[in-house]
Amino acid sequence: MAIFNLKVNGKIKQVDVDPATPVLWVLREHLNMPGTKYGCGVAMCGACTIQLDGVAARSCQLPVAAIGTKAITTIEGLSENGEHPVQKAWIEHDVAQCGYCQTGQIMSAAALLKTKPNPTDADIEAAMTGNICRCGTYLRIKDAIKSAAKMK
Repeated sequence: MAIFNLKVNGKIKQVDVDPATPVLWVLREHLNMPGTKYGCGVAMCGACTIQLDGVAARSCQLPVAAIGTKAITTIEGLSENGEHPVQKAWIEHDVAQCGYCQTGQIMSAAALLKTKPNPTDADIEAAMTGNICRCGTYLRIKDAIKSAAKMK
């Protein structure tokens, strides 16, 4: 076990965990932040996507010891009241069906818009590759990202 001081959603959180513990489980089980979802467990589906210093990252295979001083942003920290442009666009375009993958999708989309405020279709497809939606709402996801880009 080791003590880690993590910057999560702008606040320092201290946890005493095995250094190999995936960030996903630190967030869910030790910090009571269930918004980040467990999907496949092998960093292939995107349900566990968070942001590290604003860059989308899969948390299910990322050991807490690898975080260092990077700032973690989860869906809970994206916006206190759901007013982030991506969240608003998701509702506007009725993206979610089952909703399970949506936190990972939203975190990836928000990271994309930080680096490319006016993404092309190719930019969106590249950034969202690996975020699997079993309900198949990919066209609505792309439309929502385009709308969010216009809101910024």
